[in-house]
Amino acid sequence: MMKAKILVTGGAGYIGSHTVVELVNNGFEPIIVDDFRNSDRGVLNGLKEITGQDIQVLSVDICDKKALFEALEDVNALGVIHFAAYKAVGESVQNPLKYYENNIGGLVNMLAWSREKKINNFIFSSSCTVYGEPKNVKEVSEEMATGIANSPYGETKVIGETILRDFKKSGEDMNIVALRYFNPIGAHPSSFLGELPLGKPNNLLPYITQTAIGIHHELTVFGNDYDTIDGTCVRDYIHVVDLAIAHVKALQFLTKYSSSTVEFVNVGTGKGTSVLEMIQLFEKVSNQQLGWKFGPRRDGDVTEIYANPLKANNLLGWIPKYSVEDAVLHAWNWEQKLRKNE
Repeated sequence: MMKAKILVTGGAGYIGSHTVVELVNNGFEPIIVDDFRNSDRGVLNGLKEITGQDIQVLSVDICDKKALFEALEDVNALGVIHFAAYKAVGESVQNPLKYYENNIGGLVNMLAWSREKKINNFIFSSSCTVYGEPKNVKEVSEEMATGIANSPYGETKVIGETILRDFKKSGEDMNIVALRYFNPIGAHPSSFLGELPLGKPNNLLPYITQTAIGIHHELTVFGNDYDTIDGTCVRDYIHVVDLAIAHVKALQFLTKYSSSTVEFVNVGTGKGTSVLEMIQLFEKVSNQQLGWKFGPRRDGDVTEIYANPLKANNLLGWIPKYSVEDAVLHAWNWEQKLRKNE
């Protein structure tokens, strides 16, 4: 029996690679589209170790429409999972044009290709940044207003969701789910896949693990005067494997859906963890002290936000199985394995 092919843009990235594993685990045949500008080819070795398969890879810049259409000319797929985008909040504040050109141009081209190929199932990698700074509420649900992002990166996700709505309103016969991620952390429990940030990490947990392993002298905590439990920012941290599984659940939902739809779904645990709580959790899991200091606030950071995950639970049948402590342990195991192999 032929396996259904799923095109995964940015499939060599952090979330994309873990989703490729879960697609294989659920009987799909993923095809990675990635030009490796923001990822490492060593990821392909990790994918083979876990899946026992050589995953097909098409190396092309999705922002180059002519090259994209040529590279994918003979590809037919059941669906597209579109990850490929720049994602560093701070960098987007410094270089907004880079983010608008890449994140929006890539999405438009992938939708155009999907329309030409009559591909009916499309999953978009969105973000909780579309909610901006929630007013008088910390738990956010899909019914809340969006469009007030705190950074150009977040704005590209707001615009991306608007494009999906307009595309659907135009009468396109396509099922779409936009997954609004909260904060993915951790690594595959096997330690063959994990987060590989280029340069100094923008995300907290790899910054913690790299500091603990000796790559950085100390960790800087950006801001200690926020209106939170301990003055530091609070986030909804979700294990990357749970997030990967959510994409498979979304795909299964779309392929069973008879009439075309567009859905926006939070993917988070519904629980917040502060930066200091994350440091304490790491020290507990690793049994070592971490060097850190307070620094000034960082542009674009939201004070406190976590998901109302009921829609993901009810619509997709998705419930996370890993805890934040599991994610910290898996990230630390991954970091240690990386350095051992250097």
